[in-house]
Amino acid sequence: MPANSPTVVMQSSALPRARGPVSREVIERLARPADTTIWPIEVAGIDPYGEDAQLALTVLYELSYRGFDGVDAGWEWAPGPLTVRAGLEGLFLDRLHADVPSGNDPQRVLDDLCREPEDAWGVSHHICERGTWEQVREFFVHRSVYHLKEADPHSFAIPRLTGRAKAALVAVEFDEYGGGRADRMHSTLYFDLLAAAGLDPGYLAYLDRVPAETLATVNFMSLCGLHRAHTPKLVGLFASAEITSSPMARRMARGLERLGAPSACIHFYTEHIEADAVHEQVLRYDVVGDLVERDPRCAGDIAFGAEAMEYLEGRLAAYVLERWNDDESSLLGAGAV
Repeated sequence: MPANSPTVVMQSSALPRARGPVSREVIERLARPADTTIWPIEVAGIDPYGEDAQLALTVLYELSYRGFDGVDAGWEWAPGPLTVRAGLEGLFLDRLHADVPSGNDPQRVLDDLCREPEDAWGVSHHICERGTWEQVREFFVHRSVYHLKEADPHSFAIPRLTGRAKAALVAVEFDEYGGGRADRMHSTLYFDLLAAAGLDPGYLAYLDRVPAETLATVNFMSLCGLHRAHTPKLVGLFASAEITSSPMARRMARGLERLGAPSACIHFYTEHIEADAVHEQVLRYDVVGDLVERDPRCAGDIAFGAEAMEYLEGRLAAYVLERWNDDESSLLGAGAV
């Protein structure tokens, strides 16, 4: 890598604390000037859902977003990080394929997501009916890892689609980015939510506090977004997120109103109630429908993307609710946020 590799100026964050041998070596190597060597980091046998693997993936993926303070931008396409990332991605995808049922009918999968069971219970149900303000603030921290970059992973699909699917996805993303107004971008609204809740609104400010279950939900988006081969999975996970977002946002808004939360916190969720209901239809019929019509071979990957996203969200919800039910914090480290 040339010594005069470019300097990228944007809001980034400090490298996080390591959570195991793989993430430790990745973080230590990224603190050096970029080069073209292959990193001799062994990932075989590591738990793909574990803290070490998911943090390492998060750090490596962040090289394609905003990077980290003091980390050479030249590492993004260097062989060392890419080789380790590929090994971890292979383990992650293999485990997901083993854990998530496969199907070839994405519309059936999306139909199922539209019909929430009467006995469904997740984090938003808990917050709506009985959550405390402390638990709400913890949940805000979990979601900050994604919402401060909201829609960025999905944008990688745009140059890989054509025709109606491309135009429709761009229309959805235009809304996600505030219709061209910076103050209405969903990431900006979440920044405002965090500030109103007395939390640090800095990008990845709470990376050291969120567990692997949280990181996995965002890492799956990045994995599918950064690989052209996984574009159908990306479309599927995006569609599943929009389908489940509107009812979740409605419950969150009710819970926040019950708690007397600041208006900026409530506004973030009320903004998503109607917008995501519209996005659901656009993604289902104009993006997924057009993509499958153009290439029926995509159907299985679209269905898998939607089901895998729901599986990872379910793991996160189970983790958070288990700790709350035991009167414990769902965040890593000691002390309140």
